[in-house]
Amino acid sequence: MNRRVVITGVGLVTPLGIGVDESWQALCEGRSGIGPITRFDASQYRTRIAGEVKDFHAEDYLPKKEASRTQPFLAYAIAATQMAIEDSGLVIDKENTYRVGVITGCGLGGLSLLEQTCEVISTKGPRRVSPFFIPTLIGNMAAGMISIRFNAKGPNASLATACAAGAHAVGDAFKLVQSGKADAMITGGVESVVTPSCIAGFGAMKALSTRNDQPEKASRPFDRDRDGFVVGEGAGIIILETLEGALARGASIYAEMIGYGMSGDGYHMTAPSPDGEGMARCMEAALDDGGVSYTDIDYINAHGTSTPLNDLYETRAMKNVFKEYAKKVAISSTKSMTGHLLGGAGGIETAFSTLTIKRGIIPPTINCDHPDEECDLDYVPNVARTARVNLAMTNSFGFGGTNATLILGAYNATRSCETFEKEVPIIQLRRQAKNLILEIHAICI
Repeated sequence: MNRRVVITGVGLVTPLGIGVDESWQALCEGRSGIGPITRFDASQYRTRIAGEVKDFHAEDYLPKKEASRTQPFLAYAIAATQMAIEDSGLVIDKENTYRVGVITGCGLGGLSLLEQTCEVISTKGPRRVSPFFIPTLIGNMAAGMISIRFNAKGPNASLATACAAGAHAVGDAFKLVQSGKADAMITGGVESVVTPSCIAGFGAMKALSTRNDQPEKASRPFDRDRDGFVVGEGAGIIILETLEGALARGASIYAEMIGYGMSGDGYHMTAPSPDGEGMARCMEAALDDGGVSYTDIDYINAHGTSTPLNDLYETRAMKNVFKEYAKKVAISSTKSMTGHLLGGAGGIETAFSTLTIKRGIIPPTINCDHPDEECDLDYVPNVARTARVNLAMTNSFGFGGTNATLILGAYNATRSCETFEKEVPIIQLRRQAKNLILEIHAICI
């Protein structure tokens, strides 16, 4: 029997603020974290805006000497992890060190360091390259440094599945705890690539918004006037553990992990499959894994990038999966306020979905002023909505056609582990009834 898995801690470093409360308040108020790029001189670039993390001090989370040589994405990951562990109250010691693991998602790692090192080689020669170059460049060092710093010696991995990486990380961590291969996992996503090559590269693809004069209006998912996404940065980390373990130590439970789906488009390097076929299969896989019906979903945190194709195809996919219920479920894209954190997106959006369930507030999709004619669902435009959310879905879709969907649910405190094991979700009952009918039919004929 699969074990129940719950979320007991959340840590956030986002363009909206440092910490859960600051980020969540801004999100619910519909405030944008997007502004002019300050990390480099972007005056010659088509896109000159981004969702930068502000007022972050690495030395608050790392020794001063170490902080000075730590890449931003690593510092964000460590900071968000420290917040999540403190929030959870999870103690990692010699008794459980081998049963607590780390899986993080990261798309491009230390891209800024790569740019700087190439410049050093070209101007000063190869002997001037820092010995910290490789170790602090690679994306898996986020999981590695978290493991080192917090003594988590269980399963350790890093996923680089583009913009689905953070969600894939959470999903894989969920399955490790559910199956008994770990008792707790530190998981989520991180990214920090507001750099010349990133902005130039996505700009060359014409994937970025060029609404430079109104940065706070630039990310506008599902709006007819959307013209591309906005690069964001930050980290979102959650603590997953068994329900039994959480209850035993008296932990506060945010929500429960319910289902995880994956799929591949097999279609195009950057464009989603036509009509969102791959996206739809991913959502259906998550519903099937969780044993829930699409009519049970109260809220969808959409991938919602603000690009013409993604928003259209994701909408079509949701219509295909949710059928007549598609117009009844609340949907929003928090990327309208944070920008797109690429490999880190799934981490912070899982955290936001967790908070939505726990606090009963659905964040809005800001700048959704004139919905696309084909994007005609309930995107919770511009103003947050108070609502009871029992089940939430969050989508993350990446270049190469790699897709991830997670389903989270409100924790039912009155239901014990024992009674849960005796319960069978309604969708499974339907399947069992159908199979029984088929068996009886076969006998009769």
